[in-house]
Amino acid sequence: MAANTRFASPQQNGTVGSRADLELFGNELSVAEHHNLIHLDNALHQRWSLGENMLLGWAPHSDGIALLIAPHWFLADLIHHPPGETSDPIDEFCRQLVVGRKEFSLRKLKQVASILESAVSYIELPAPLSGREQERHAIERIVRRYGINYSENRAAVLFDVVNFSLLTPFQQMTQLNSLSYSINSAHSRMLDREIDINFARSTTGDGFYIWNRDEGENANANLYHLMNLVLADNAIAQRKGKRHVAPSLRACFHVGSSYEFHQSEGLSPTLYSYLVGDVTIELARLIEKALPGQILVGDFRSTAIHETTSAPAVSSNSSTVRFVSSAQEDLYKLKGLELSGEPIDSIKCYLTGSPIANGEFTVRRLSIKDKHGLSHHAFNAKMNIYRGEAEPIYLGIEDRKLAEAEA
Repeated sequence: MAANTRFASPQQNGTVGSRADLELFGNELSVAEHHNLIHLDNALHQRWSLGENMLLGWAPHSDGIALLIAPHWFLADLIHHPPGETSDPIDEFCRQLVVGRKEFSLRKLKQVASILESAVSYIELPAPLSGREQERHAIERIVRRYGINYSENRAAVLFDVVNFSLLTPFQQMTQLNSLSYSINSAHSRMLDREIDINFARSTTGDGFYIWNRDEGENANANLYHLMNLVLADNAIAQRKGKRHVAPSLRACFHVGSSYEFHQSEGLSPTLYSYLVGDVTIELARLIEKALPGQILVGDFRSTAIHETTSAPAVSSNSSTVRFVSSAQEDLYKLKGLELSGEPIDSIKCYLTGSPIANGEFTVRRLSIKDKHGLSHHAFNAKMNIYRGEAEPIYLGIEDRKLAEAEA
């Protein structure tokens, strides 16, 4: 889970990253490096000032690290323009400050501060920095908690419990807990196969957003596999007759831009990070129209466009079509994996469409109009789970049944 936890230092409480970070630090950092991190985190917490400030960058310094800190409204104020006015070149520069690593060279950090007409501050550490990659990585992960992190192409999943509002409070709690277990179980099984995924989640009230903090095509594909394993684990739990325990789900997967950040909660950054951006907006719009049991995959090329006509078929150059096809080729890694105590022979994931000659199918792109009158494009997905002698499990909605529902 994307949780950050506080633990006691010899002087006071500190906030050194997540549980996974803490284990990593303990295994790979020296005593002096670890003590530096505790001191650094306490100093960052003071400069963060209950969420008033955000950290834009850092650089190694002779006696510690140099920091570029600004009020939380600083960037928004710089890039705000009244309607009709063109943007300034500094807009793109400011956006770059929230993309990628927060580490700069000291010279670059001072140049950035000069452009932004801001001052560089310094934190002296108990011991000199070692300069090791493990130490730099640890500092980077701590620093990112106190800033904003932007991604242009981040994958995210939205799981939604069907008819959640009609359940009793106890059933709501039970089904969310069951979904949470399926997420944790699927993640654990992927780690068993050495498929690493640095995932985070936030609740929507009747489900969860899940995203991969790592970026890139492999990271996005791993999150897609995680979604499929979660759905498979939940389906097997339903087949075992756990009435009112395993929820009925609908799910959406999409890739788009997003901001990840920590809000202020009490006197510390929140235990959980939050995600907001085009990708979450698109997922929310798609899930509104998804049918019970349906799996939708967004069209990575176009979101929230003013278009009402649906395209009956798309060529293989679609980003989404190529992504799903490539992801399917990687599913062999999951053969033999156990979910809910049952071994999986294979999983087949595909996008649906109309049948054509020779037993082949087109891939049909759907046009979904939201409550604002905007159209969003997506694809209907199916998943087949084969379990040896056991009856296969088929998830998603067939294209012909989807057409009947549309009619």
